[in-house]
Amino acid sequence: MKSFARLSTLTVLFIISACGTNVNSVARTDGAIADQTQKHPKNVILMIGDGMGVTQVSSGIYRNKSLNVERINNVGFSKTSSSAELITDSAAGATAFSIGEKTYNGAIGVDKDGKPKETLLELLGSDGYSTGLIATCAITHATPASFFAHELKRSMQNEIAADMVNAPVNLFIGGGKKYFENRVDSKKSPFDDRNIIKELEGKGFSFINTLDALETTSGKVGYFLADGHPESILKGRDDILPRSIAPSIRHLQKESDKGFFLVVEGSQIDWGGHENDSEYIITEMIDFDKAIGKALDFAEKDGNTLIVITADHETGGYSLRSKDNDYNQIEGAFTTGGHTGAMVPVFAYGPGSEAFRGIYNNNEIYTKIRQALGR
Repeated sequence: MKSFARLSTLTVLFIISACGTNVNSVARTDGAIADQTQKHPKNVILMIGDGMGVTQVSSGIYRNKSLNVERINNVGFSKTSSSAELITDSAAGATAFSIGEKTYNGAIGVDKDGKPKETLLELLGSDGYSTGLIATCAITHATPASFFAHELKRSMQNEIAADMVNAPVNLFIGGGKKYFENRVDSKKSPFDDRNIIKELEGKGFSFINTLDALETTSGKVGYFLADGHPESILKGRDDILPRSIAPSIRHLQKESDKGFFLVVEGSQIDWGGHENDSEYIITEMIDFDKAIGKALDFAEKDGNTLIVITADHETGGYSLRSKDNDYNQIEGAFTTGGHTGAMVPVFAYGPGSEAFRGIYNNNEIYTKIRQALGR
């Protein structure tokens, strides 16, 4: 986390037209996609916008005129505090989603006492579902790691990578190759000479270098986007996140007839908040929302998929204020370079989505997904 001692305000202007339209606006007939009524979904897609509070969503709407999340009827709010702190970090936040319990900041797949707990991905994977992880950060970073790894500290990325060897993961896309091969020597995560890529290949993994290769590759697949973290959109990352959704779904469908569980993280919305950079937030928010659109397109046609979209926490204390008292122009403002204790939105579509209305603790998202699946 980057710390900022002063109140920082980096601005971005939005010119708002009360009657303007945009050819990229989301097409809607009744204001939102009609939710499905089937009792239990076959598939679940959990989409996490790291650091995505209500203002982050609002900024994307003002910039883009509309977002795909507006296609969803069922909306709630999640209370994000961890077990010991009012303000959570990503590790505790994601672990609450993955194990159904609040835990301490920094915990990866362990409870508040440091005891490893079966994650939702592990539960479903062991029951025959195909499972996948997609992130715009290192796959060993706090949020994706919390679904397949069990470590006392999020900084233990070498150990987290090694946990992938025995995890029931069918597909992962993200950065972090250096933690799997030519492993990093650091005080936080001790060096060892294991080649985790080779070990994963021994477990049936194939590693691809293009998204197109996913269409012709069967079995377990890993796709590293970078040695460390992928670049931001502002620094040249393309639309790999939204482009990965449809082929990843098709791959997971081929791997199991029972259903699939896919976790997707828009990782760098958070980093824009840490840097107090509105443009960083907005470009990452829109990229994440494009991925949401691809998932909704599939779920609308499929009729048997639950999508849950939320955040682990809000970052930056982000707000939108008038610029120079002109109420037709707004700019982003920040109260911190860290996380906040604000509630975050939850958007849900598909069978069981009605349960995600209201206000509840973040660990209840785990419970609600299990209940939707009838488990």
